[in-house]
Amino acid sequence: MGDSVIKLRPLDPDDVGKDVRKLSGFGVEVDAIPGGFVCSGRLKCEADSDAIRQAVLGERPLRKLYTKEQRALFRAHAPDAIELDDLAVLGPIFVLKLKWQPRGFARRMVAEMWLYPDGARIFELSTKCLPDEAFQVAAEARLFLSEHGIDLSGEQQTKTRTALEYFAAELAAD
Repeated sequence: MGDSVIKLRPLDPDDVGKDVRKLSGFGVEVDAIPGGFVCSGRLKCEADSDAIRQAVLGERPLRKLYTKEQRALFRAHAPDAIELDDLAVLGPIFVLKLKWQPRGFARRMVAEMWLYPDGARIFELSTKCLPDEAFQVAAEARLFLSEHGIDLSGEQQTKTRTALEYFAAELAAD
């Protein structure tokens, strides 16, 4: 079994109706990076692995991977005249993911290593918290990581933007 996800980034959570926010697969996240924050939302649902394979191979319309609620969320926020079936399938990207509880840190963390086809890679550490805890948790995480020799001053790149830029260049070359 796989997943289908409609992700909106950036997103003002006030732009999403209460009916969508109540769905079990809906979530909002705030990414804190040096110089600012970006809010995103996603509606995630299970998708049959064979259906995903068929869509990737062009044997099934992309829209069929998504639920009625996901398609409605896409229509409500996508630019005019863009349909799910107009989108291109990009990838694959190999991702290594580990969830663990570091000693000396009160929260679980997630480590992700995205390995791009051209040899580039992005490593990300993250943790979750409630909205009213965001600044405190960000400060605690920065302190914890700094105390363990992790340099936080490097150039920040988002995994998704890097993937989109890589595959957009590949599409343009075709």
